[in-house]
Amino acid sequence: MSRSSFRPSSALAKGLVLAALAGLGLAAGPAAAQNFERPVRIIVPFAPGGTSDILARLIGPKLSAAIGQSVVIENKPGAAGNLGADTVAKAPADGHTLLLMDVGSLATAPSLFSDLTYDPAKDLAPVSMVMFGPYVLAVHESVPVKTAQELVAYAKANPGKLAMANSGVGAANHITAVSMAKELGITWKNVPYKGGAAASRAVVSGESTVIINGSTATLPFVANKQLVGLAITGEERISGIPTFKEAGLPGGDAGTWQGILTTAKTPPAVIARLNAEIGKILQDTEIKAKIAEQGGVVKPGAPAEFADWLKSATERWGGIIREAGIKGTN
Repeated sequence: MSRSSFRPSSALAKGLVLAALAGLGLAAGPAAAQNFERPVRIIVPFAPGGTSDILARLIGPKLSAAIGQSVVIENKPGAAGNLGADTVAKAPADGHTLLLMDVGSLATAPSLFSDLTYDPAKDLAPVSMVMFGPYVLAVHESVPVKTAQELVAYAKANPGKLAMANSGVGAANHITAVSMAKELGITWKNVPYKGGAAASRAVVSGESTVIINGSTATLPFVANKQLVGLAITGEERISGIPTFKEAGLPGGDAGTWQGILTTAKTPPAVIARLNAEIGKILQDTEIKAKIAEQGGVVKPGAPAEFADWLKSATERWGGIIREAGIKGTN
């Protein structure tokens, strides 16, 4: 057969071209990059039972089904979330290691820690925001108050007596508590714990006495009468708890913003695949209902939108941290 008489079919021609490109390492680069070839880890940089952990365990099984690989949830608490974040920052840039956390902690970290071992803006890549959850202001039953106004009056009459539990030095709920105390002219001891779940349990046990924390992790304790709910951020009451605005408290727009990131320089196709799958999961009726039960609202979005939010929050909260003179400790 002469060369001039050889006419491969279009399908065969396409196959030959792809094979040739594959030999050069060029074939279907973006498409191949979207595939997941081994188990995926979701690092939660806080102890089990907190908002981030709850979300990871809701999302994990559905993400596993979507990508055809097992998804392992790994709790790595410590250093106000920085230990887990650093793990993801230094992981292979292939999308197989994810970080799910209150991203307010990423926004505050650069202003808090002079010895930070990673740069949130350069070493992590936003994948998708997950949800917004309002904060609940609650107290141990031994605190002789039933309303937010009574709490403010009690704090003014007993300066430094109340112990305000938080998720860690520089965590978003810590910054909210510091800002609120300043605006109200009160003082309380800020006590850091390794995550919101540990902080909630500390108040339930009476080790600390007051908390501002994500609704997903805190409302169950209120429902079980283990904590007394006084106010909730956002625009609507949940479980009959008055809003911050109704209670005359500042910071009514505060809350926990939960998001998923991966290692910087992960191929854009991989991030796009993860963003698409997570977006589908967050629109799942069961997932939305479970998050809504705890006062949360799903907030899927593009990676670029998430990156813009993180940049803005870093600048805004950095100013509050510097003004208050807060220093983090790893």
